[in-house]
Amino acid sequence: MSLKYSISKYDLQYLASASFLIIVFILTDLIKVFDKEFLYFVPKLINDEPYRIFTSTLVHADLNHLLSNLGGIIITRYFLIRLGIQSRLFYLKFILICPFLIFFIIWLYEKILSYFFDIYPNYAFLGFSGIIYALFGFLLLTSFYGKNAFLGKKISLKSNYEVQKMSKTICLIGLIFSFFPGVSFLGHISGFVAGCFLFLI
Repeated sequence: MSLKYSISKYDLQYLASASFLIIVFILTDLIKVFDKEFLYFVPKLINDEPYRIFTSTLVHADLNHLLSNLGGIIITRYFLIRLGIQSRLFYLKFILICPFLIFFIIWLYEKILSYFFDIYPNYAFLGFSGIIYALFGFLLLTSFYGKNAFLGKKISLKSNYEVQKMSKTICLIGLIFSFFPGVSFLGHISGFVAGCFLFLI
């Protein structure tokens, strides 16, 4: 099969996303141009270093972490194709908006804990998985109801029972996996909620 037939005009957004994550991994983990300590999400540093809201989604703990999220890009691409995606920029717009919405959800969670329970969480997280979970939340609802437009632009996603079944299974497995040690439960759940919210607007 020739390259022009195996890669569609909609695939550049997925390739760009995956390539950027790989480039960042090379720069931070292999040739160490940047120190990840200055890029990942730390709540107490966000006021002074708000760039971490976005950069935290680009860095990964290790190669396995990166590969799992690249796998997430492949799976969400497959679902979007099955749902009939007709947009060259949907994926890129989604992942650019998501970090800020996830941050707002986490900020709200922290405010509730501090106001009602006098608890001040101290944690850090990194990786693209929050956005992957947001996409799964978005795609799960889309597989039920369809989604014609996103932020005013046509995407023409149709409901699909097969995608619905696969999405429910993946979301359930992902929820269980989120309780494992070393996995950011808050990052995954806030991502899923953010994706559901983006479906509704």
